[in-house]
Amino acid sequence: MQDRQFGPYPVDKSQTFAETKLSFAFVNLKPVVPGHVLVSPDRVVQSFEDLQPAEVADLWLLVQKVGKVIKPHFKAAALTFAVQDGPAAGQSVPHLHVHVLPRKEGDFANNDEVYDAIDDKANAYRPKEASGQKLDMEAERRLRSPEEMSAEAAELRKAMSAFDL
Repeated sequence: MQDRQFGPYPVDKSQTFAETKLSFAFVNLKPVVPGHVLVSPDRVVQSFEDLQPAEVADLWLLVQKVGKVIKPHFKAAALTFAVQDGPAAGQSVPHLHVHVLPRKEGDFANNDEVYDAIDDKANAYRPKEASGQKLDMEAERRLRSPEEMSAEAAELRKAMSAFDL
């Protein structure tokens, strides 16, 4: 693993858990749900349309592999994949990336609220945990320390290496 750039931000290699020739997967600074990770092309491009065909294929194959690992690892029932292609679509970092979120039954009261959470524009919603207890998502969603992120990436690197991909 090597250090990478995510738009203007450096991504320490300790926070990367999978890489290919053209893409990399890394943990999220402020995850919406446990296991919310990002997959991005190595080349810094803002828009999906700026990718070369080989980069498109490589990116989505890595997204698929990451999904195959994080779904059982986080005991998820499903996955949400999201791309915000440009500022008008809610993109906050000018580097194309795919959000991969492990989902559990009832984790959001209204399933589409996951997109508001990714957008970080909705403060009033309250997702449901599997137990049925409602939590204030903004209170739960906090910036993580580099140490927390590195620990999760190490755990996911181990899970990725154990998976026959």
